[in-house]
Amino acid sequence: MSDIIQILPDSIANQIAAGEVIQRPASAVKELLENAVDSGATIVNLSVKDAGKTLIKIIDNGCGMSETDLRMSFERHATSKIRKIEDLFEIRTMGFRGEALASIASIAQVETKTKRVEDELGTLLSIDGSEVMSQEPCNVSDGTSIAIKNLFYNVPARRNFLKSNASEMKHIIEEFNRIALANPEITFMLNHNESEVYHLKKSSLRQRIVDLFGKKNFNERLVPLEEDTDIVKLTGFIGKPEFAKKTRGEQYFFVNKRFIKSPYLNHAVLSAFEELLPRDHFPLYVLFLDIDPKHIDINVHPTKTEIKFSDEKTIYAMIRSCVKHSLGKYNLTPSLDFEQERSYQELLSQKTNQSDIKSPAVNFNPDYNPFKTGKSKGKDDWLELYNIPDPPSHKEPSAPQIDLSFKNLSSQQIESDNIESKKLVDDVDGLETYQLHKKYILCHIKSGLMIIDQHAAHERVLYERFLNYLKNNSGASQQALFPQTIELNADDHLLLKEALSEVKALGFDLEDFGKNTFIINGMPPELNDGNAIEIIEGLIEQYKQNLSILKLDKQECIARATAQNAAIKHGKDLSQEEMDTLIHDLFACQQPNIAPGGSSTVIKLTLDELMHKFENKIQH
Repeated sequence: MSDIIQILPDSIANQIAAGEVIQRPASAVKELLENAVDSGATIVNLSVKDAGKTLIKIIDNGCGMSETDLRMSFERHATSKIRKIEDLFEIRTMGFRGEALASIASIAQVETKTKRVEDELGTLLSIDGSEVMSQEPCNVSDGTSIAIKNLFYNVPARRNFLKSNASEMKHIIEEFNRIALANPEITFMLNHNESEVYHLKKSSLRQRIVDLFGKKNFNERLVPLEEDTDIVKLTGFIGKPEFAKKTRGEQYFFVNKRFIKSPYLNHAVLSAFEELLPRDHFPLYVLFLDIDPKHIDINVHPTKTEIKFSDEKTIYAMIRSCVKHSLGKYNLTPSLDFEQERSYQELLSQKTNQSDIKSPAVNFNPDYNPFKTGKSKGKDDWLELYNIPDPPSHKEPSAPQIDLSFKNLSSQQIESDNIESKKLVDDVDGLETYQLHKKYILCHIKSGLMIIDQHAAHERVLYERFLNYLKNNSGASQQALFPQTIELNADDHLLLKEALSEVKALGFDLEDFGKNTFIINGMPPELNDGNAIEIIEGLIEQYKQNLSILKLDKQECIARATAQNAAIKHGKDLSQEEMDTLIHDLFACQQPNIAPGGSSTVIKLTLDELMHKFENKIQH
């Protein structure tokens, strides 16, 4: 029997490595940006076409390479970072394995130009699917320019797995943001299809965060954080609790300037915000850990986004304590932790003015006589003695939490409930409706009492209306007297651009103005009373949540997001006419008894049920 084990050809081995390292255009962008940073560049220019499928080009003004180094850089496991095994535990650069360029060259057509400062001429190297096509001298500026054309051109199965340009571009922007955040001292530029997405000048970390994610007054949302211990130095910014979002957006951990993913450390931050955030809200944070490389292992995953720490528990406790300290220091939350570090407690006590502390007092009526005759001691008597204030009003969240309980109902049960609910509208005997606590609508019906949740009901009405607009492209637009401009971050701009045709079908008249901005020329009549910018920002946030968590199709996702964001809120006063209109619109819906998220819109109390409650005797 002949031998069956053989060594793979380099071209196949490189493509296997590419399957681990280069999963999509964004993977190649990450590797090339890291190489540019390692080269000592102060200016890095990234240009892509068709979300990187056709072209990825990066130009830097770094140290450049010699003719020999350029050729060697495309060999497998060729690296300038590792000489001995101990070097693996002293790594502070981005790339070090020497697999990236070889992997990229095996699945694309690559053209590289490079020149060192001391050299008179540079070198041009062309590679096509791991095969060197040419290498020759050329005139080029100091630094390196590398162009990757037709990624996965020779692996059609992999290319077929790529998603839409908008989706792939979103991943590229994510990688770009991570590198740009970690290196604010470097000027970064990003262009897509010859249109500028970012031009980030050299700046401080705070300014870089604002430039990447900022909108108006974004700087005011940031709280600085800094702590230096023998184990790790922690710096960065956290977002104020009131600006937390329902989607995990701007959350970044960097270890020695390398972006990492760590659910464990993320939990440390979230636990510090405990009781400060509504359920399912997530704060912004951009945190940097500077730690001795011998205490970490970054060689645990091909993409190097996972890290092992030698002492995770200590780092967890330090991050949690430091975040809580910053929140307290900037008066964002009171501290009731009696086991806090003494230094933190002293810092907080300096901000407390002891003269402002007053003992509680109870106001009472000294002339009150509980034994006076002629009336019993009831509620009104006790109110005479103690001046009891009204309880503080509870501010309802801007949108209801998503409830998936309706998925446990059968279609027959839902249909039965809908038929029963539609009968209620015929049961109204013409008496007035009433609003309870600016939250519920009470309606007197022949069989008893009907209670409607005004927000859930309006959300159902708008959801079915908007879904109909989308399916028939029939949404009307009410033109604004003065058009407004809304500025978004690059991710949100790309998301809205991808969904623009559906958004316009709802009645939004939006015009892409470039540089991450849209002009708002008109709004659907149902939404025209609100703040146009806030409505669109809320729509985007809800859309992202529905898309990532519920996995809905685009039309249903947009209809639900718009309805959630635009429905009248709890706490809004409704006129008699508005209540009547809402009731009749609700019972004209296909599913009037259930909100899009699954919560009930209406409940009914019959006279028998009410009578039964009053007839229940107290057991002695």
